[in-house]
Parts: sequence; C-alpha cells; structure tokens
Amino acid sequence: MFKIVAFGVRENEVEYFKKLNKYDYDLQLESELLTHENIETAKGADAVLLRANCEADDINLAKLNEWGIKYVFTRTVGYNHIDLKAAAKYGMEVARVPAYSPYAVAELAMTLGMMLFRHTALATSMTKQGDFSVATATFSGEVHSSTVGIVGTGRIGATEAQLYSGMGAKVLGYDPYPSDFAKQYVTFVSQDELLEKSDIVSVHVPYFPGQNDNLIDKGFLAKMKETAVLVNTARSELADYAAITSAVKAGHIAGFASDVLPNEAEVLGHNFKGKIKDETTKALVNLYPKVLLTPHIGSYTSPALTDMIAVSYDNFHQALETGKTDNDVKLS
Repeated sequence: MFKIVAFGVRENEVEYFKKLNKYDYDLQLESELLTHENIETAKGADAVLLRANCEADDINLAKLNEWGIKYVFTRTVGYNHIDLKAAAKYGMEVARVPAYSPYAVAELAMTLGMMLFRHTALATSMTKQGDFSVATATFSGEVHSSTVGIVGTGRIGATEAQLYSGMGAKVLGYDPYPSDFAKQYVTFVSQDELLEKSDIVSVHVPYFPGQNDNLIDKGFLAKMKETAVLVNTARSELADYAAITSAVKAGHIAGFASDVLPNEAEVLGHNFKGKIKDETTKALVNLYPKVLLTPHIGSYTSPALTDMIAVSYDNFHQALETGKTDNDVKLS
C-alpha cells in the first residue's frame, strides 16, 4: 500500500484526510510541520505531503532521497518552502494544489478590510475595557460609496472584487493580465492610480522570488491616501514590514491588516503568551487596533481544506498511474 506522511495536520483536519481518502492510501498524519528535528518520522514512507512553512530544504530532501522517497507534494498553492534545485538533484517529483475555494481568502481579506474601514476592532477593544463612549476615531465612511483597490485580480482577487461590488463599492484593479471574470467587477487602472484613489487596498499578488520582494515598500505606501487601509493576504515576502510600521505610526496610512506574518516560519504555530520574540511581529502587534494580524487562516475553511486534500490525493493517484500530474511544479 502506498504510504503518505502528511505534515502539519491539525486535529480538526484528521477527519477530512480520512474521509477523502478514496484511493485507500496508508496515511501517517503528523501534527507538526516538517523540520530538521522530526524528519525521521518520514522514514518508511513512499511520499510526503507538506504545507506552508515545512522545511523541505536540501538537508531534509537528502534524507528523503536516502530513504527512497521521490514524491514531495504540497497541499498549498505556493511552493517556496521546497528547495526545487535540491528536488531536481535527487530526481524527485514535486506537485502542488494550484487552486482551492477562492472565497476562503477573499472573504477573510474583505473582513479584515471592513474591520479597519469601520473601526470595529477599535470599538470592540474599547468596550472590552468598559469604555462605551463614542470615540471620534470610530467615525467612518460607508463602503458602498467608497473605492476599493485590488492589486492582483486572479481567482482570489477577482472574487473579493465581486464581493465588494455586491456591496455597491467602486472596485479598481491592477493586473497585467486581467481575466474576463474580473472585468465584470473591476475597472482596471494603473497601480499608481489605484493607490491614489482607493479607500481600501487589498493585495493578492503571487510572490516571485527576486522579482517582487517588498512590493509594498515606502514608495507604494506613499502613494496611498492617509485615510486608506491596506490588507495583505498574499505572501509575507511582498511586504516591507518596517516601512508599513513606520507608515502606520506616522499616519501615512490609516491601518494595516495581514494574514501573512514576518519571519513566519519562526512565528506561526507558536503561543508566545504575550512575550513575542520576533521584534518585527511585536512592533506590528503593538499597533493594534490600527494593525490586525491573523495567523495565516485564509485557507482555513471547510471548502478550502476539502479542495486541498482532494486535489493532493488526485495528484498522487495521477503520478502513480502516469508518472506525472497536471499540477507538477517545474524544477529548477
């Protein structure tokens, strides 16, 4: 029987892994992400199934290769946690899940944007402390008569545009390759015009190492309205967090929300009990409620999880039947 070791499986995800196992794989479900310390748990398997922030570097891939494991698949869209050069060196096959329910991330991005726009985090933090006065800082506009800018209008960005459009907002978009679906809800403009006119800016750009690192930098932020809020649910590598922190402190933007974290591998999954070690993350957390952070929960929904597991199982089945998958990652 083909044995798969899946890493980073949360307790409530176990049922999904078992229920969707239509090919009757031998499953070993590990709650921890793959690290140098727990790589031995993969010994004896035929394949591994990863998620974001697993350490699939040359060191770990060398050990998998030593044990005859040739399938290194990820149940995520992104695959920058896998050393593709090392995978190629060892003759491994890498596959991913190119898409899952776009509503998962789109709805979270919209929720975070609306929380900042309507100052609900500020209001609820005040009432938690027993302060029920109406602070002038909670005064806001209304989204139906505001402008939302979507940077990157792929499936997720276009879905968020659809949601905002349904609320009556004017939606601007920037994307070099706009889809026909996105064109139904988005007026496409230059990125500079989008930043200049939008009250909410939401980023959904894929990360291309060495090409768009720190896309959200000082210059990007300077083009936004001082009353505008920024949401990043794409990739942490797109954000210059020092520039964002400075912009929020100085009032150059009104707020920032993110579902992706600086130094995410060292932060995600840890409970610091109020004593955050990473200084960049601490600086952002200290700006609450003008800064809202969520621990990479964009895809943490039942429909998205179902898609990710089901497609991963299909990837393995296709690889075993044909020697390749429709979702293979091109190795460097």
